[in-house]
Amino acid sequence: MSIDTFVAPPCKSVVEILYQDDDILLIDKPSGLLSLSGKNPLNWDSVHHRLTHGQEGVSQAFPEAKMPHRLDFGTSGIMLISLNSESTTHLNKQFQTRQVQKKYKAVLKGWVQDDEGLISAPIAKGEARFAKVRVCAATGKEAVTEYKVLKRLEDPRCSVVEFRPVTGRTHQLRVHSLELGHPILGCDLYNSDDSENMAPRLLLHASDLYFEHPSSGLAMHGHSNFRILTK
Repeated sequence: MSIDTFVAPPCKSVVEILYQDDDILLIDKPSGLLSLSGKNPLNWDSVHHRLTHGQEGVSQAFPEAKMPHRLDFGTSGIMLISLNSESTTHLNKQFQTRQVQKKYKAVLKGWVQDDEGLISAPIAKGEARFAKVRVCAATGKEAVTEYKVLKRLEDPRCSVVEFRPVTGRTHQLRVHSLELGHPILGCDLYNSDDSENMAPRLLLHASDLYFEHPSSGLAMHGHSNFRILTK
């Protein structure tokens, strides 16, 4: 069995609250911060810990905060937080039934040939490295991602892409980018010889969430700007 020995380095960036009411928060997660505290006691710092305990001089404590939505450690951007049990139940159902629509921005190595397209590549659990997954037609679960190229840059040659995941598999956008032949810059798991070192962090950002407010039923759209494009 693989053992996760990862210890997160300190994250000095704060969790910014973009929207708040009695039922939900929309927050901006920095890259390099866990969504939930890890089993290793050294990995106590997380979005959830900061929200439930408060951030001194930045935001109050939300002791009932729950996490119906999570982002990977290296991914930045918008997250949806519930503040009571009714909202948690409602939002969990929306995520489970794929009612919540998500958009991401990413910077990929090289120039993606087509201006837009669809990646359909089943994803299965990996065997060797902890948490790593792989594309496998025989044992993988359906995984579908729509993409659109927003711009192509030089020095280094890369593509800024908008992703819309149709399914929500673990590491889907990262493994699908590699399958496309254009890994996300800064990714340590799904990379080419040099793509990990082409950026100081994983250049994957959750930019948009579309969902139904758990108590009012109103259509909600949360947005977070993608600030880092290149090294």
